[in-house]
Amino acid sequence: MPSYEFDGVIPVVDATAFVHETASLIGDVIVGPGCYIGPFASLRGDFGRVIVGEGSNVQDSCVIHAFPGTDALLEPNSHVGHAAVLHGCRIGSYALIGIGSTILDGAHIGENALVAAGAVVTAGTAVPAAGMAMGCPAKVTGELDEQALAWKRNGVHLYQQLAQRSRETLRPVEPLAQQEPDRVRTSWSADAAQPLHVKRSARG
Repeated sequence: MPSYEFDGVIPVVDATAFVHETASLIGDVIVGPGCYIGPFASLRGDFGRVIVGEGSNVQDSCVIHAFPGTDALLEPNSHVGHAAVLHGCRIGSYALIGIGSTILDGAHIGENALVAAGAVVTAGTAVPAAGMAMGCPAKVTGELDEQALAWKRNGVHLYQQLAQRSRETLRPVEPLAQQEPDRVRTSWSADAAQPLHVKRSARG
């Protein structure tokens, strides 16, 4: 992984974390045990500190940064979707930050909360525990039910498994020139995870 000392401060990555080789860690970045940091994520600790708590995931192309003297904090088991931008905010345990959303300085996303895809949580906004926020600017629209909470927790645990399996099996290769007959799939079970709307429709 590209990892850079800045101003005498070196990133810290726990030995049980997985950080993709294309992710970039700069300066005051701390990645805890069992975390997953996806391809092309940028964690820039050149102004403030970036803390990724144990078991959290930061997916592809995410950006995490903060103003000088402040922290961008992901509490343990945070779940940050593809291409999200987090700046100087606090993300509670088991909170889900949706794909392409933006969380700005001083915002606090409560434990078990969900920020919808594409939402913009403005500076200083608080989303309560188990609350759902959506829109631009994001507004709290309700509270998550037990099915949604269980679905979110499963996603966190799936990425914890992905971190382990990536450490064990991910390696650079040359692509094949053509698809093999009877090509196998990855070994995930088809019911390991499904979109929430699919699970709800199956429940009837």
